[in-house]
Amino acid sequence: MKREILNQLREDQKSKTPVALATDLVSGQECLVYHERAHGELANDQEITTLARRSLQNDKSGTVSIGNREISVHVFNPPLRMAIVGAVHIAQPLARMASVAGYDVTIIDPRQSFATEERFPGVTLMDEWPDDGMRKVDIDRRTAVVTLTHDPKLDDPGLSIALKSPAFYIGSLGSRKTHASRVERLKADGFTDSEIARIHGPVGLNLHAVSPAEIAISILAEVTATLHAREDKAAAA
Repeated sequence: MKREILNQLREDQKSKTPVALATDLVSGQECLVYHERAHGELANDQEITTLARRSLQNDKSGTVSIGNREISVHVFNPPLRMAIVGAVHIAQPLARMASVAGYDVTIIDPRQSFATEERFPGVTLMDEWPDDGMRKVDIDRRTAVVTLTHDPKLDDPGLSIALKSPAFYIGSLGSRKTHASRVERLKADGFTDSEIARIHGPVGLNLHAVSPAEIAISILAEVTATLHAREDKAAAA
């Protein structure tokens, strides 16, 4: 690997930037491919950059033949993460399902009697105010944020941090009436219509879900659809 490529790759990993390293195994030429750009000797080869972006989207490394060339693509994606505000009943199945789907899950709730290891085994727990906890999560473009408390004193501070972040998904539990009130509060706090429109509210796909587990399924389904829709758009660019 060329020193310039290696140094850039280290910087990308440090900044948690999704990137794929594409290498022509015959010529030794390389390039780093991102969702919106490419850098290196093969950066103008559309076949290779399209292949690399597809690999980045699918989070899968491998070697593929393009004509007479053997192209190796190594994907360096930061882990998917989900920050959940509110250690409520819905959060329990959602945390389990998200973990199985490959997310590193963090539960943020200042109510220590709710956010316990007994209720949420195997996930990171933060018994802090949501805005403080969200800052420590260090939200990146591979992070989904879900607020579930129904309490503006807890949900709104978390949403305020999420809306200033590159999170790929932001969702908040509540009826349409609840969400309309939330929108007015966020506008009063200075957020624009386009910023607030990033929030999926009511959260989750409309599956007519009733139980906590069903609602969790609808949320994770919407998170998954949003993740892949964004990456499909980037790969096609």
